[in-house]
Amino acid sequence: MARVALDAMGGDHAPEQTVLGALDAAARGVDVVLVGEESVLEEELEAVGGMLPIVHAADVIDMAEDPAAAIRAKKGASVIVASELVSSGEAAGIVSAGSTGAALAAAAFVIGRISGVARPAIATIFPLGSPTVVLDVGANIDVKPEHLAQFAVMGSVVAQVYLGIEDPRVGLLNIGEEKFKGRDLEKQAFGLIEELPLHFVGNVEGRDLGNGAVDVVVADGFTGNVLLKTAEGTSRAVGRFVLEALTSVEDPEIQAAARVVLPHLLELREKFNPEAYGGAHLVGAKGTVVIAHGSSSRVAIGNALALASEGAERDLVGRIEAGLSG
Repeated sequence: MARVALDAMGGDHAPEQTVLGALDAAARGVDVVLVGEESVLEEELEAVGGMLPIVHAADVIDMAEDPAAAIRAKKGASVIVASELVSSGEAAGIVSAGSTGAALAAAAFVIGRISGVARPAIATIFPLGSPTVVLDVGANIDVKPEHLAQFAVMGSVVAQVYLGIEDPRVGLLNIGEEKFKGRDLEKQAFGLIEELPLHFVGNVEGRDLGNGAVDVVVADGFTGNVLLKTAEGTSRAVGRFVLEALTSVEDPEIQAAARVVLPHLLELREKFNPEAYGGAHLVGAKGTVVIAHGSSSRVAIGNALALASEGAERDLVGRIEAGLSG
């Protein structure tokens, strides 16, 4: 079983929720090592009667700190020590709910990038309708066409590993389906991606997210982040409006119908719970890196650790390396 290092001091609710999440993941068969202030983590484990291996890290990088400066100044920070375990081969992956910038910097400077990868990207799975891999969703605000081409390859591998799709359909996010649409960035990226050995379906629009038309959506980090959060917010709002409408009607027949529909609506709403997957992969790093939400509870941490473990077990990094070299 591949070992996953948890930045146990990272996140709004660390270390209580990170430790509890790690214990939950361990109960599911994930090999977890806690990284952080040893005495504090031992206290948390003792409080719940749990046992997990600990690697001591004296410092923590706060959310408000400048990531690049903090990485240089705090060599003993938990996210750095956890990344060093991956770099040395003592762990196959890392999970952190701390500063995203610090996690990105640690992955770049400590773990390192896969050979040939210019920009690692954050890849997440949009759960509505037909699950869709979306990348980049925040790691790279400014990109070049060749970066988007690499995102296409890496996203295709993520879809193979996590969605079980042998030949994922890859689409380039744009303002229209025609090849000539978009900025110079998208026009040039289109030409590069269509030359790759991928199932490239061309340009797609935001409305194609989750409708079954595509399995992977490729975008720059700014656009991808806006797309994902807008879609999540809209879906939740629609669900809330429907719930309010159904529960406010006094007609007995409609109330009876509402009792049948409500469980399905609540199930749909749960799909948009950030804790369902626990985090998003930073693809392009030499190890399996999962970035969790800062507000992660034990449920989210447990799921993030399982996500990282699954990626390591299925050789996500090796398959990305093979895809980029092929």
